Amino acid sequence: MTPPLYIAIRFLSHRKRAFILSLSGVVFGVAIFICTQAQTQGFAKNFIDSTLGSNGALVLRSRFQTGATGLMVPPKTSAGNAAGLPRRHFLSGITNASEIMRISRQFADVAACSPVLRGTLSARAGFENATVDLFGIDPVYHLQTTNLAQQIIAGTFDEFRNNPNSVIVGSRLAEALEVGAGDAIQLLSPGGEYRRFTVAAIARSGVGIVDAGRVYSHVRVAQTLLRKPFSASMIVYKLRDPERAPALAREFETLFQHESQSWQDREEANLQLFVTLRMSAAITVSLIILLAGFGIFNVLTMSVLAKIKEIAILRSMGYRARDISSIFLWQGAMIAAAGSIIGCIVGALFTWGVSHIPIQVRGLVYANHFLVTWDWRHYFWATLLAVIAVFIASYVPARRAASLAPVATLRGSSA
Repeated sequence: MTPPLYIAIRFLSHRKRAFILSLSGVVFGVAIFICTQAQTQGFAKNFIDSTLGSNGALVLRSRFQTGATGLMVPPKTSAGNAAGLPRRHFLSGITNASEIMRISRQFADVAACSPVLRGTLSARAGFENATVDLFGIDPVYHLQTTNLAQQIIAGTFDEFRNNPNSVIVGSRLAEALEVGAGDAIQLLSPGGEYRRFTVAAIARSGVGIVDAGRVYSHVRVAQTLLRKPFSASMIVYKLRDPERAPALAREFETLFQHESQSWQDREEANLQLFVTLRMSAAITVSLIILLAGFGIFNVLTMSVLAKIKEIAILRSMGYRARDISSIFLWQGAMIAAAGSIIGCIVGALFTWGVSHIPIQVRGLVYANHFLVTWDWRHYFWATLLAVIAVFIASYVPARRAASLAPVATLRGSSA
């Protein structure tokens, strides 16, 4: 143990109450930072996992053709040229879905893909009516691409797969229509005729908009109901690395000449909301750590004033200015180290405790308790913030102690 470190420990031991108060501020700030980040990221991760499991990481939609503008210069505010892109003319449906899927599977990032025929219909059950988002799917492909089988909370997926005249209904939609597995539901075709189906299963994706309006049917049934000449209006992709979705979407647009959208673009507004919440929580809790730093600054400043005589004696014994400075920096370092370690432990306990608090969330996400995520980066950033705050708080008192002149200090203390 170096002499400055030994002296720093002795100085701290003489001011135990101030040391404990300073330490408590760091512990509390680090713990709350970890806990709040675990919560905000937990809800965000749950939403991302749910939307990827329901809507895929990438969606390929309508085919487009680049329109020729001839000699006429389009206005600057035109939709096709607002971003410097050529005007596109979109054609409904995907007529060569099988060929596109065959080529898509050759990409290393593509884990699975599923054709979907989508449309809007009216549903009726008893005296209840609702507008629904119909997804006509191939059960085999869709099972490989999404988490639909894991989302079933009533009934079975096999019942849907084996019965073309059955549907899967979103959980919140089922509550609105007051239907359950085995009940009957009617879907209204554009021609004005109702067709009767059996509810094979109820699915809960965890995404509010999906659970409140989605109905799954077999693709051939959907094609008849919607009266579409094509069997797919989009292709949903599951990727091995969802973060690669934007780059792959651009490749698919160029290759297939179909509109492609990554999940990041599709959920941009919701993702920005979660990022804003995380940043807001981080800034708020960082202020707690900053206040703890002010407390440490006051403690070390008072320690310098209280130890003027001892500092003068140390200087007269041959201690250099940087040795005196290191004594007070060591005090700050011990507070930062102990506060960070204890704060990380307390933060983990807080996070575990919060994850068991029951709540009822039925909006953007579905949750019966606080959702948290365990990420080592929360502990790293909390520790880094604590170290920076404590170092800044320790630096000024340490410089002040080092600048004290030994002779003048001894004279002032003897007087």
